[in-house]
Amino acid sequence: MAELLTFGETPLRFSPPGNQRLEMARETTIYADGTASNVAVAAHELGAEPIWLSKLPETPLGRRVETQLEEQGIETHIAWSDDGELRQGLLFRESGAAPRESQCWHDRGHTAAATAKPADFPMETVQNTETIFTGLGTAVLSEQAAKTTGALLRAAGGGGAMTAVSLDYSAGLAPPATYSGVLDTLADDIDVLFAHDERARQALDRKGGPRELANTIAADYDLEIIVILRSSGGAVALRDTPGTNIIHERDAIASSDIDPTGQTGAFVGAFLQQLIQGSDTARALTYAVAASTLVRTVPGPFLTTTAGEIEPLADRVVENSQ
Repeated sequence: MAELLTFGETPLRFSPPGNQRLEMARETTIYADGTASNVAVAAHELGAEPIWLSKLPETPLGRRVETQLEEQGIETHIAWSDDGELRQGLLFRESGAAPRESQCWHDRGHTAAATAKPADFPMETVQNTETIFTGLGTAVLSEQAAKTTGALLRAAGGGGAMTAVSLDYSAGLAPPATYSGVLDTLADDIDVLFAHDERARQALDRKGGPRELANTIAADYDLEIIVILRSSGGAVALRDTPGTNIIHERDAIASSDIDPTGQTGAFVGAFLQQLIQGSDTARALTYAVAASTLVRTVPGPFLTTTAGEIEPLADRVVENSQ
């Protein structure tokens, strides 16, 4: 039985060095930067054995995604497309310096991942996994992508898997109504939802702080666990347990940030890895905050760490939250 399956598109991200503007840059760094694959990398780094599922074009850009993930030790199951009209998704990001904000631009129309079908993937493996994860950033690419996302969640959940989804909202990819509409169609098949507080307010038209968001969204979508990442750092998690709903909260710890782009993937990957390992929600939240802190200190979206490094940091997260 597979421990963790992650499904989703992984665009190639082009980022100029430092705080350069794209329009003036003479060079860029290329990262395979997708929510589902970043989650797989983080979970693998912490000891889980994930498999990443996706559809890629049979092109140098598509193969670049596979190569980067395999270099991180990730097992992949890729449906390759030789349709010349289907593209590799791209993402362009420039890092800002106050008061100039960081910005990103999506180029993800007509991608291979948007045409993925359930038959493209090993459904027997999907039906025999412990946990499955995906982000709505893939489901909003097309009606077909949304249908495939739902089919994979139902197949895994029907086999007893925990089903986890990230809201994964990005204003430049699809309108808020698309995200909320897709979430509505998938809600019955979701056990765990991850969302940033500000993005939840935008995509789901909600109000309130992280605790209020956790309570209202969990009730509206009948979730077992909801995790709200705070824009100010740290996170809260609510787990629906018989007779009581307990909210756990962890504060962020100070860090010298180099690249914040991998923090969601590292957070979710660590949280799910801890649940797979048998940890309770509070411990999972602690390690998720620690992992999201570490990944911000290195360039690129991938978590790189060791038990000797993350264990003391997790202890600091607990101490800082008391």
